[in-house]
Amino acid sequence: MIQQKGNFKDVIVFGFALFAMFFGAGNLIFPPYLGIITGPEWLTAFGGFTFADAGLALLAVMATAKYDGDVIALFRRAGGKLAIVLGCADILCIGPFLAIPRTGATTYEMGIMPLLGDAIPIAVFAAIFFILTYILTIKPSKVVDIVGRVLTPALLIALAVIIVKGVISPLGPIVEEPMIQGVVGEGIAQGYQTMDAFAAIALASVLIVSLNEKGYNTVSDKLKAIMKSGVLACVGLALVYGGLCFLGATVSTMYGVDAQQSQVIVNITEGLLGQTGKVILAVCVALACLTTSIGLTSATGQFFEKLSGGKLKYKTVVLAVCIFSACMASIGVGGIIKVASPVLSIVYPPTIVLVILAFFTEKIQNDNVYKFAVYTSLIVSILTVIQSYGVAMPFLDYLPLKEFGFNWVVPVLIAGVIGHFVPGKNSELENA
Repeated sequence: MIQQKGNFKDVIVFGFALFAMFFGAGNLIFPPYLGIITGPEWLTAFGGFTFADAGLALLAVMATAKYDGDVIALFRRAGGKLAIVLGCADILCIGPFLAIPRTGATTYEMGIMPLLGDAIPIAVFAAIFFILTYILTIKPSKVVDIVGRVLTPALLIALAVIIVKGVISPLGPIVEEPMIQGVVGEGIAQGYQTMDAFAAIALASVLIVSLNEKGYNTVSDKLKAIMKSGVLACVGLALVYGGLCFLGATVSTMYGVDAQQSQVIVNITEGLLGQTGKVILAVCVALACLTTSIGLTSATGQFFEKLSGGKLKYKTVVLAVCIFSACMASIGVGGIIKVASPVLSIVYPPTIVLVILAFFTEKIQNDNVYKFAVYTSLIVSILTVIQSYGVAMPFLDYLPLKEFGFNWVVPVLIAGVIGHFVPGKNSELENA
């Protein structure tokens, strides 16, 4: 039986680990730009951003924890084959095809190049970065402790230095009017684009392994621990996002809506702290990316070991992921996004649909609710990606919430209702 003191300590460590795993370089880039374009209404925009980012991520962690970290089980009511395909697509996107190599490439472009230029080739840096990821990931039960006890405090200290300095000595006045319409909507749209809910599904499995090691034996105990840790992580994310949004607002007279997002935070930090600021920012980026890389690499290893019934060993998968990610990182952030982002855009909406439905699984008696809703989101997503390549699909422009990236929501709601009235089975009850 876990003692109360142990519970509190675990919540702190797990909360810090979740914070760091969610907080990648993208989370460092989006909020300052959001502050610039929303100006005096930065606080409102930050609320929308935090809801769509940290809020959805917390829901995803909780939903996956209900299934003891088993991604396939989370997806199964939409159909066994689709669950495997969607689960693999999710893990590969937030794993070696996009998110993991992007951590190495982003660290190089935002952390190393501002200090050293191209003195160190990206291929050499990527090799070093992913060797370090491999070393820190090879023992899955230790991942949360390494991230939560060591790396997150260092990340928080570095972020605090930048934010506190910017609050005490703002770089400039805030513009009188926002540069855009729909401040809340813009915050939600940018928070959604971080796709942290995607990563949260995989990261839940990492937490489950550590919780098992620490003696949390029941799903109920795990859910309580993850809920408390998740709230702590979300509070931490909200404080950091708020600070970064404010920093962006203080330079809103210096930039416009065409500001280069990745360069804004570099310039702000240099303006606040000079050359020292570049070093501190490099530390922030490196820690943010390394913690995310460790968490996602571990999650990928656990997923494929479980999916293969142990035929693919955790250490083998982790090694393969690190080697592949080092190669992918060498093509740079822009190249990685071009290769993988269309797939990411397709599989993200059905993943969110299944996460939300997971909280109602005991009340939904008909699997066709899942199937109709998920396949509809998949179809809308595929058509939206095709449209982005210049293929005319004017009917998509009439879908509600298109401007926020949620054009699939209303069709999904309608499809789910229709599915409710189409006779089908309840595999959840049959498999219980």
